[in-house]
Amino acid sequence: KPQLVASNDRFCRFLEEYCPVVTETYYPTIWCWEGRVQTLLRPFITSRPQVQYRNELIKTADGGQISLDWFDNSDSLYYPDASTRPTVLLLPGLTGTSKESYILHMIHQSETLGYRCVVFNNRGIAGEDLLTPRTYCAANTEDLEAVIHHVHSLHPAAPFMAAGVSMGGMLLLNYLGKTGRDTPLMAAAIFSAGWNVFESVESLEKPLNWLLFNYYLTTCLQSSISRHRQMLEKLFDMDLVMKARTVREFDKQFTSVMFGYRTIDDYYEDASPCRKLKSVGIPVLCLNSVDDVFSPGHAIPVETAKQNANVALVLTSCGGHIGFLEGIWPRKCTYMDRVFKQFVQAMFEHGNKIFSM
Repeated sequence: KPQLVASNDRFCRFLEEYCPVVTETYYPTIWCWEGRVQTLLRPFITSRPQVQYRNELIKTADGGQISLDWFDNSDSLYYPDASTRPTVLLLPGLTGTSKESYILHMIHQSETLGYRCVVFNNRGIAGEDLLTPRTYCAANTEDLEAVIHHVHSLHPAAPFMAAGVSMGGMLLLNYLGKTGRDTPLMAAAIFSAGWNVFESVESLEKPLNWLLFNYYLTTCLQSSISRHRQMLEKLFDMDLVMKARTVREFDKQFTSVMFGYRTIDDYYEDASPCRKLKSVGIPVLCLNSVDDVFSPGHAIPVETAKQNANVALVLTSCGGHIGFLEGIWPRKCTYMDRVFKQFVQAMFEHGNKIFSM
């Protein structure tokens, strides 16, 4: 069974009643239960539901643009009125977009419940041009704030939630820690977030993890910016950035410099959501596996979570990073998908009961 960490008894009772998956025994796929294997295989094993998006480009205050992919769910039987149709904002991982299989599955789950979804693609990675020499990072929440304000202004009467995966979850947590209760979001779900960036990069620099994940992730980061080389060369020595062989080297030469940090340690400290968790002011459910090499179990802020009545952690012993595969042939629904579906439905349809139980 997963470990449910929450200081608020009412939040616990709410989850047990309306999101019972968090108390069920999680049985990982027996032939790939190890965390690294789950992490590696999930993108290849899980299906990719067909989703028809409507793209929108919005302008930012600094002259840049952000690509949003909308799933309007116009045929929703449960919520035919678009003005009050519940909306879920989805934040993919570090180099992820609306095309990731885990995002497609979240949209598929939302579709069956009648909800609308919008995917926040970070600058420059979803095919759109960079209009300014700026991309994104886990610590800077300005673009996310602009997106949340934009989506809420379009549908001010619609219940509004967000779900973030991996770096998307870190960014969402950092936003919630900054805004407290001053947000149009009613709740949030976080999956496989890296809680302490120092511990995450140290874990990823162990020889086997570097070979399996770190080097590949670094090349993905380099690939995501190489298309914008002409724009970025105005500020960066791109030859040096392209020589990075670890995420830490990339962040040292590129990310921390772009966002004005004096050192990479200053950036990593600011990007670590564990430092902001105590300030979160809305109900948040966070799912992590303790065998996730991207977010090692010992770095999950269990004691800090116990000090905030709005926070619940669900910790599984297996599942890897965005893995959570279950069943003999885990093509479709993962444990993470089921947690997402039950939690958003619980909040949208019974959220008013959370503090009255």
